[in-house]
Amino acid sequence: MGLRITTWNVNGIRNPFGYQPWRENRTFTFMFDTLQADIIIMQELKIQRKDLTDEMVLIPGWDCYFSLPEHKKGYSGVGIFTRQSSCAPIKAEEGLLGILCPPDSTTPYREMSVDASIGGYPSLSQMGDLDVDLAALDAEGRCVVLEFPAFVLFGVYSPANSNGLRDDFRLAFLTALDARIRNLEKMGKQVILTGDLNVSRCELDCAGAEDDRKKAGLSHEQYVSTPNRRIFNQLLEGGEVIEPRDEGRERPVLWDTCRELHAQRKGMYTHWEQKINARPGNHGSRIDYVLCSISMKSWISDANIQEGLMGSDHCPVYAVIKDTVPWRDDTINIRDIMNPPLMFSNGHRMRDHSAKDLPPFSARLMPEFDKRRNIKDMFKRYASNSSQSLLPKPDPAVHDAQLASTIVHSPKKEPIQRWSSEDQNRAPNLAKRKASGTTITGPAIKKPKAPSTAPSSGLQKGQRTLQGFFQKKSQPLQPEVPHDTSPTQREMTTPKHPPSPLSQSPSVVTSQARAPSILSSPANLKTKNSTLPALQNDASELADAEDRLSITSSPRTDVHDPIVAKEEWTKLFTKKEPPRCEEHDEPCTLFQTKKKGFNNGRSFWICARPVGESGTKEKGTEWRCRTFIWASDWNGS
Repeated sequence: MGLRITTWNVNGIRNPFGYQPWRENRTFTFMFDTLQADIIIMQELKIQRKDLTDEMVLIPGWDCYFSLPEHKKGYSGVGIFTRQSSCAPIKAEEGLLGILCPPDSTTPYREMSVDASIGGYPSLSQMGDLDVDLAALDAEGRCVVLEFPAFVLFGVYSPANSNGLRDDFRLAFLTALDARIRNLEKMGKQVILTGDLNVSRCELDCAGAEDDRKKAGLSHEQYVSTPNRRIFNQLLEGGEVIEPRDEGRERPVLWDTCRELHAQRKGMYTHWEQKINARPGNHGSRIDYVLCSISMKSWISDANIQEGLMGSDHCPVYAVIKDTVPWRDDTINIRDIMNPPLMFSNGHRMRDHSAKDLPPFSARLMPEFDKRRNIKDMFKRYASNSSQSLLPKPDPAVHDAQLASTIVHSPKKEPIQRWSSEDQNRAPNLAKRKASGTTITGPAIKKPKAPSTAPSSGLQKGQRTLQGFFQKKSQPLQPEVPHDTSPTQREMTTPKHPPSPLSQSPSVVTSQARAPSILSSPANLKTKNSTLPALQNDASELADAEDRLSITSSPRTDVHDPIVAKEEWTKLFTKKEPPRCEEHDEPCTLFQTKKKGFNNGRSFWICARPVGESGTKEKGTEWRCRTFIWASDWNGS
């Protein structure tokens, strides 16, 4: 089966859970089992220490080690996860230069004893005259280093090419990485370098590199001799280097597992630009690696990329180490030298993994996670009996007397049973019942409730009962109206002497609006049939006045069709239909220019299809065509 090492730039530690197959079971246990790896190195976690959770740290069967940025939020970050059943590091550190301190210590790694540190730290002379704050190299969460008896493992996230803004910082990081690896090799330690190095070896590892090189006016020799690429190629066996080699880099020390096992394979890319949807057309670059010491070439049985696994703009890259490897003029099972001494022998476990085996840098030993367990592990062990030891020890004489009394008075022996917590809570009540000497055999007698001392009217003014919230509001009392349903009686809702209709708005002066005032007046309720004719005359005069007022006060307006008005408003707020591309007659996609210059911020339409492997707009193919329309030039017709 071997030992499998997988590296993956996840572009955010929670990002993969938005994709298949991780979406169905959003746990790291499921993810790691799907990757079938024993060591997993993740880059670009984009979290800080305060963002770590139990599900990230207390993963059953796994240990973890994190290097996170100290100041920047949502940036960088590297994590290494090791399967406890396969391997356990003997040392763990953070950073390349050794200037950081272990947890609960003020001594930097580089100043610690040889037995307590991994070693190989770059010297000032190796760093050269780089105009970079060296402390900043280890402050961005870009490197975790684990040491096993077999080799030293580097998990690295190298700075990216930021349009030339951080070229000095990027060069300094690669210089420190090169020096640290070469120093460890001189110490006799083997090295495995994994991670996103953000540099490609040659044109074969980058789609469109030929066109980019020609546009920049560079020759092939100049392309492979750019500062970062030159350092990287001098580190690799088979890397193309224009002679003479740099001082201190006279020979290569690492072996490219994927490229050496797939020497002529084209399109073996590990990263694709999301902004241009480059992954479907495989227009990408190979910048993620699993590299090993040249002396370990015979250890590797397989290495490849997993371009079919989604979840990031990168894909996982893995290498598999054989079960049995050469070791000190002999052969040995890989698990014997991937764990602390005497934990494995001939591939069989001799003792269990415990917290004592964890290096101080382990995330499980952080104060916020130390001495805690995953909730699943809590049900795998029996409850501790330490609480029983805290009880006071009984006096031997009293204990013997109680034991003799129990033997004399007990008519029958009963087996001793362990008490549960519920029995312990019930014990005092049982003791009280036995002490009373009486037994209640009748039904339980309910204790009458004490009469309430507060009257029901004791609620504060304005306070309502709970029942009041669910009752309908009572209607205001109205004077009783005779039940005569004759038209004359119903017309009593019209006031006797209404104000002039010309002095008020017709929307206010209505007979219905003043009906409550008539009904609420006791004098009007006493009106008899003798006054009804006068009220009828007043009502007719009021209606005529309202008609005259509506004619004279409201000007004549044109009639609007509501359907037409709705269509006009809908058309006004509806987005314009996108144009269709020339080649495929499909809706285009809208983009916005971010490049500095005259057109910065302008929007434009292009073909929605992904770019092809060439990376350029193509004609007569299934990939993105040459359609380009400025948004300001498109009227949506």
